[in-house]
Amino acid sequence: MNETILTVFVIATCVAVIIQMGILIGMFMTMKKSSERMEALGKRVEEKAIPVLESTRAILEDAGPKLKEITANLADVSGTIKTQVTRMDATFNDTLDRTRLQVIRVDELVSRTIDKVEETTEMVQHTVLTPLKQLTGVIQGLSVGVGSFLARRRKAAMEAGQTSGRGGDDEEMFI
Repeated sequence: MNETILTVFVIATCVAVIIQMGILIGMFMTMKKSSERMEALGKRVEEKAIPVLESTRAILEDAGPKLKEITANLADVSGTIKTQVTRMDATFNDTLDRTRLQVIRVDELVSRTIDKVEETTEMVQHTVLTPLKQLTGVIQGLSVGVGSFLARRRKAAMEAGQTSGRGGDDEEMFI
């Protein structure tokens, strides 16, 4: 019964660790995909920014008076991009902090589970093995006592057989 409970606890622990491993791998893969998307977005922004800069040069050459307006618009776009990058950085850091917290929780859960398994093992050893050793000692004592008793009876029977009959030595040699 105790081995069954111990086996169930070990299986439950293994299943929990495997589930947690799957969650962590899923989180890792999601973070990796997000990073790849961010790199692709950066490349797309770069690809689109180069033609914009070339057309800006043409506009500057053609429309000098509109230079201040364009500069103001670029400043707004730059501020928006900076704000978005700051938000993305904050989101990434928040996700990283949450991931660390979950890893700490998983570590604590695994540690507590291992401690419970060790406590259960010690309790099983103390409650089952100690009485079993004592019972084995009692059985061995009884076995030695019965063996000794039977050996005395045989010896007494043999001595009684030799003194009571004729040819006791011949029978003993014959057998």
